Amino acid sequence: MNVLVTGGSGQLGRSIMDVAEYSGHRFIYTYMCSQSHEGMVHLDITDPEEVNQAMDDYGIDVIVNCAGYTDVERAESEEDKVFKVNAEAVDVLAGAAKARGALLIHISTDYIFDGTRSEPYSEDAEASPLGVYGRSKLAGELAVRASGARYMIIRTSWLYSRHGKNFVKTILKKSEEQPLLKVVSDQVGTPTYAGDLAEFILTLLEPENLEKTGTYNYANEGVCSWYDLACEVCEMSGNLCEVVPCETGEYPVKAARPHYSVLNKSKVKKTFGIEIPYWKDSLRHCMSEIATSLRSSQ
Repeated sequence: MNVLVTGGSGQLGRSIMDVAEYSGHRFIYTYMCSQSHEGMVHLDITDPEEVNQAMDDYGIDVIVNCAGYTDVERAESEEDKVFKVNAEAVDVLAGAAKARGALLIHISTDYIFDGTRSEPYSEDAEASPLGVYGRSKLAGELAVRASGARYMIIRTSWLYSRHGKNFVKTILKKSEEQPLLKVVSDQVGTPTYAGDLAEFILTLLEPENLEKTGTYNYANEGVCSWYDLACEVCEMSGNLCEVVPCETGEYPVKAARPHYSVLNKSKVKKTFGIEIPYWKDSLRHCMSEIATSLRSSQ
């Protein structure tokens, strides 16, 4: 099959590139930013003409939409731009998929929920996003469902990897430079290693799974706070940095975050017969990858 991966230069796109190296499928990775990326092609997913042309040129069977505006804080002051990428572009991709009978695998987020519950959110839980980012991602989901295209919406949370910018790499760097870090302890969720999610996406391309359309939650197993995650990063790295818990209200931020955004993964495990790694195990694996990358770059 020919698979178009949008957002190829991001964490998940690059993680898919890592795990798909020996796949029997043909992957076309695209990027939107002005900076070119080796092995990828430029594609403005907000432009229907460009998207349709790419679909025809490469004979696309599946779109994996990893593209997105993910800066939650900046999103509050760039609403038009956020919705253009996270909602309008998704509508363009869904329309192109529908016109050709292609499957659209769209990546969404736990931030579509307000975090007021105390038990994991299932796929049919009521969405009530708190900020611009969450509202734009919900609008993207609604566009996919309204398009009539064959789709799988995959909601995930707290994504990190050895690629790009993310919380794990930020804490790793700061804990090397500072003796003390304050990290919020009243936001609870599940860190998700992008490599695990990429592996799962590859299983969706297997013939027996292509028709299992619908919405699914995928995150690593377990629950923690950002504080817990920061403590684990410091412990695994051996950085002698004191991590102090604090409350969200101690930070002056524009965007409200859900205090509890744990996702229920029963449906995805039952439907696809998969086991999902525990978050600490995946974090340990990623930390090893980061250390290897740092050594090779020196």
